[in-house]
Amino acid sequence: MEMDAEAFEALVTDELDRLPDDMVDGLENLVFVVEDAPENGEELFGLYEGFALTERGQYGMGELPDRIIVYRHAHLAACRDESELRDEVHTTLVHEIAHFYGIDDAQLHELGWA
Repeated sequence: MEMDAEAFEALVTDELDRLPDDMVDGLENLVFVVEDAPENGEELFGLYEGFALTERGQYGMGELPDRIIVYRHAHLAACRDESELRDEVHTTLVHEIAHFYGIDDAQLHELGWA
C-alpha cells in the first residue's frame, strides 16, 4: 500500500481522535510523532520512549515529553487497504499508550493487543 507522509499523519491523528476518552484523558507530557522507519532498521509499527506512569515518581518538573512514535513504512507494508491500515494504526496506538500506563508486552499479548 502507498500513502504519502502527510496523508498518513492525518490518518494517525484521526485514529487518535477515535480512541476512548478514558484512554487518552490521563495522557500527560506525551507527544505523538510519525516517522518513516526507526533509525536502527528494526521493523516496528510503533515505539514508546519515556517513563511509564508506574515509574515516574518526581516526574514532570521540566522533563522533555515522552514520545509515542508511529512508523509509516511498516504499517504501509503490512496493509492492503485503508481499512486494514486504520485497524493496524489503532492497534499500534492502543499498544503504545498501554506502555505509557505501565502495561508490558506480556500483558498486552494476553489482552490481544500485542
